[in-house]
Amino acid sequence: MELTWYGQSCFTVRAAGKQLLFDPFISGNPKASHIDVDKIEADYILVSHGHGDHVADLVRIAKRTGAQVIAAFEVVNWAKAQGVENVHGMNFGSYDFPFGRVSFVPAWHSSALPDGSYGGNPGGFVVQSTDGNFYYSGDTSLMMDMQLIPHYARVDFAVMPIGGNFTMDARDAVKAAAFVEVNKVVGVHYDTFEVITIDKEASKKIFSQVGKELLLPEIGETIQL
Repeated sequence: MELTWYGQSCFTVRAAGKQLLFDPFISGNPKASHIDVDKIEADYILVSHGHGDHVADLVRIAKRTGAQVIAAFEVVNWAKAQGVENVHGMNFGSYDFPFGRVSFVPAWHSSALPDGSYGGNPGGFVVQSTDGNFYYSGDTSLMMDMQLIPHYARVDFAVMPIGGNFTMDARDAVKAAAFVEVNKVVGVHYDTFEVITIDKEASKKIFSQVGKELLLPEIGETIQL
C-alpha cells in the first residue's frame, strides 16, 4: 500500500485501486502551506472525529471530488448541512465498501464540530482490503480496547498519534503497537503546535529498542507500506 502524509493527522492510503483520505486538515496548517488542497484526490474520505484539525478541508474536498464521506453519524449530518451529498454515517461497527471492510472502533478523546455542535463518538478505523490491512487509531490516549484490534484483522501497519498532551506520545504509542500486534507505525499528530512538538530521533529510538519501527515521513512525502 501507498501512504502520503499531509501533516497533522491528514493522510491518504491507496488501497484496492481507491484513494482513501483521512482527516483532511491542510489549509489551516502553516507547516503544510506548500500543499495544494485542490490537487488532493479522494474516492473516500474517512473522518475520525469532529475537531477542526480533522475536518477543516472536509467539505471543500468532498464537494470537488465527489468522494463519499465515512464518519460518525453526527459528523456526516454536519457535512450534509453544508452541501455534501455523498455520505455514509456510522457508529461503532463494521461495513463492507467496494474497496474493502471498514470497522469504526472506539478512541478515547472528545468530539465537537467547528460550530460547537456535538460530533458523536470519536473513533478510529480498521481497514481491510485486497492490498492489505491497516489500523488508524484516530486521536486517542492509550487504552486497553486496542487489544481487540487483532480480532478485526491482522494489520500490516498502524497510524497513531505521537505528539502527547492531547493524545498518546511515543511511549504510549509503542505500547499501543504491542496491543495491536503491529511492528510498523506511521506517526501523526505532532509538531503542528508547540505543545505537541517532539524529538523525532528519540521517538524513533523508543520503537527501535523493542524491535518496532516508527515511520515519520515529511509532509507531502509518499511511502510504500
